[in-house]
Amino acid sequence: MSGLPLALIGAASNQTELIYIWDRATPEAKAIIALLFFFSIAAWFVMLSKIIQMRRARKLNLYFGEEFAAQKSVLEMYDRNLQVEGCPLYAVYKAGCVQLDARLRGPSGERAQQNISLKNMEHIKRAIENVVAKESLKLESGLILLAIAVSGAPFMGLLGTVWGVMSTFAGIAQQGSATMAAMAPGVSAALITTVAGLLVAIPSMFGYNWLVHNLRTFTVELDNYAQELVSKMETEFLKDE
Repeated sequence: MSGLPLALIGAASNQTELIYIWDRATPEAKAIIALLFFFSIAAWFVMLSKIIQMRRARKLNLYFGEEFAAQKSVLEMYDRNLQVEGCPLYAVYKAGCVQLDARLRGPSGERAQQNISLKNMEHIKRAIENVVAKESLKLESGLILLAIAVSGAPFMGLLGTVWGVMSTFAGIAQQGSATMAAMAPGVSAALITTVAGLLVAIPSMFGYNWLVHNLRTFTVELDNYAQELVSKMETEFLKDE
């Protein structure tokens, strides 16, 4: 027989084996597996959506960073009303420029002043720091679900396994027959919940670690940019005391 028919027979055998184990599983084990299945869907959705979000944010940060480095004045892009929605660095820049612009305008609404006081600069700093924290939390949102999947899914699987083994031994005790043929189906059906828990936890663990690493990179980038922005504002607009 060629390799392809053998592979098809092996796949059919494995499918039949899984169906047999599922049929032998207790209602409690089936409920745990169903719950783990929904956990898996939610975890994959979070991982994929966060990967798309972070890749888009990285691309926009790169574009914005080039524009920011090329401008001659801190408020140049703000005056041009440049829109880079979804860019964390732009959100920090816009928040700082809104506060700076408000303090440079006089009662008539025109930008009459050329300098700001140290007290006003401190207000601008706090506004920038608040936006940095908000953008970091926005990037971090959803990671708690992956952390729950990593830590909770194996224990849920273990719970199903222990429950299934307990039910198997209880049934054997009632029947008075302790043969391998009587024990194997129940034990194998109980172990499937541990497998299901690991299948949820392992991808979630890799995804969570990758996302946390990238989140730390973004947070450092936001902090560094906030300091650079404040430094340029102070150099250009802070009044010498």
